[in-house]
Parts: sequence; C-alpha cells; structure tokens
Amino acid sequence: MIDKRDKREILLVADKAEDGMTTLDFLRLHGFSKRAVNVLKTSGGLTRRGEILRTVDRLSAGDEVKMVFEELGKSEIAPNPALRAPVVFENEDYVIFDKPPLMPTHPSLFHYNDTLANLFAAKYPSLTFRPLNRLDLGTSGLCVCAKNKPAAAGVKLHKTYYAAVSGEITEAGRVSAPIGRTGDSIIKREVRPDGKFAETLYTPVLVKNGRTLLEITLKTGRTHQIRVHMAHIGFPLIGDEMYGGDCSALHRQALHCGKVEFLDRLSGEQISAESPLPEYIERLFL
Repeated sequence: MIDKRDKREILLVADKAEDGMTTLDFLRLHGFSKRAVNVLKTSGGLTRRGEILRTVDRLSAGDEVKMVFEELGKSEIAPNPALRAPVVFENEDYVIFDKPPLMPTHPSLFHYNDTLANLFAAKYPSLTFRPLNRLDLGTSGLCVCAKNKPAAAGVKLHKTYYAAVSGEITEAGRVSAPIGRTGDSIIKREVRPDGKFAETLYTPVLVKNGRTLLEITLKTGRTHQIRVHMAHIGFPLIGDEMYGGDCSALHRQALHCGKVEFLDRLSGEQISAESPLPEYIERLFL
C-alpha cells in the first residue's frame, strides 16, 4: 500500500477559453511535460468524473480534470537525522531550506552522509530529493526542493545572491562572457570563447575596508558563474581560492543566496523566501 505522502492529487478545471481543447493540449498549456503526461496515461492517473480520460478526448468548459501522481520508489540516499538546516518555507509541494556553508547539496565521493540530500532523506523518508537550485559546497543560503514530480516541472526560480569581493565597485554593471571548462578539469571553469553564453548583473550594496558587498542576479545559470565572472573582471570573491580570491579573512567563497521567488503552478500562488546575510559575510565589513 502506498503511503499518503507518496501521492499528489491535482485538480484542474477547464475554463471557457479551453472549451473543445484536447486533454493533451490542456495539460501542456498548464505546464505538464510529455513525460509527465505519459506517466499519467500509463498509471491510469488521469480521470474526469471518475472515468479514465484519454489525451485525445476533448474537454468542455467546467470539466474537472483529476491527476494522481505516485512516487513508486524510495530514495537510495542514506538519511542522516543529525544534520540541521532551517526550513524557511514549506507547503504540500515545496520545502525551502536555508543551507549552511560547507554542507554539500548532493552526496559525492568525499561527502556521502553530510549533505542536504541526506537531511532531506531523514525528514521525508518516502520522497525523492529534487532540488530546483544547487549551491556549491561553500555557498550558503536558500535551496528550493520539490516534493514530487509535477511540482518540479517547469519551475523558473528568480534568485538573488550576495557576494563579498575584493576591491571597490561603486556602480552597477553586468558581465556577459561565455563560460566553459578549464582544460581537463571536472570542476574549474573559465571565460573562454568556445564556452556557453553567460550573463551576470551586479549592484553594489556596501563599500568598506577595500571590499564591496554586491547584490547579484543571473540571466543564465552556469556552473560557478558568479565566481568566474567576478574574477574575470578583476574582483574575485573573498575566500575563493580556486578563482584567486583573498583567503586571509575567510577560507570559503563569500557567497550567499539571499532571496528566491517563483510561481507555484499547482496553486497559482507566488512563493518567496528570504535569508538574512550570514555573520561570516557581515564581519568582513566591520
């Protein structure tokens, strides 16, 4: 028997503009992927008035389309109930953690049992870990996780980061420079002509002690994008040894995801969360 937490029921009602539309077109209009629709067809989880609804069937205004998604397997990630990360928002479909620095998002060769995924597995033993944004090991802040497949599909996060850099920046600006791997490195990135397009927007918030606190938003989401771009223009993040940052006061990159905002397609609500600037960044400007 499947636990209640392993199911997610969604009810959508066709409006006048959707009268005569096929079920497939209706579902795609509401943001459900082909894969999600195929899962519903295979599992029999797509119904109207208690009867199986085919994707070729046409809808009438006022029809209630019911979808039932089931999580059929449990995560293989080892749960670790000893880990701690504050939850700043939670509903039936999402949970937003305030990840501390030095906690990886995913398990890896050297971090098997100390990650946000291990914490999630302990808190939600029947659910699959689905982070919608991934923060580097040394980066702190907000990490949004979906609790089920439909919640994870098609979400566009608007994130605001805060970074402390060496040097004084007094005006807002942008960096548009392609990013690719550095040689044969699996981890390190650099600006290079054959890289993928990347764009970063920054605004100075505080200038003090020969350092600048920046508010940063991203137009793209490349690996290490903020770290690479700021180093590229001569203002590396404090503590970021990999990209030439000053590590005299901090031994990890001074980078924090402080705001997230997104539309919850399943409820129609706009969700937002904030995390205050951590003490380890604040003290750089004392």
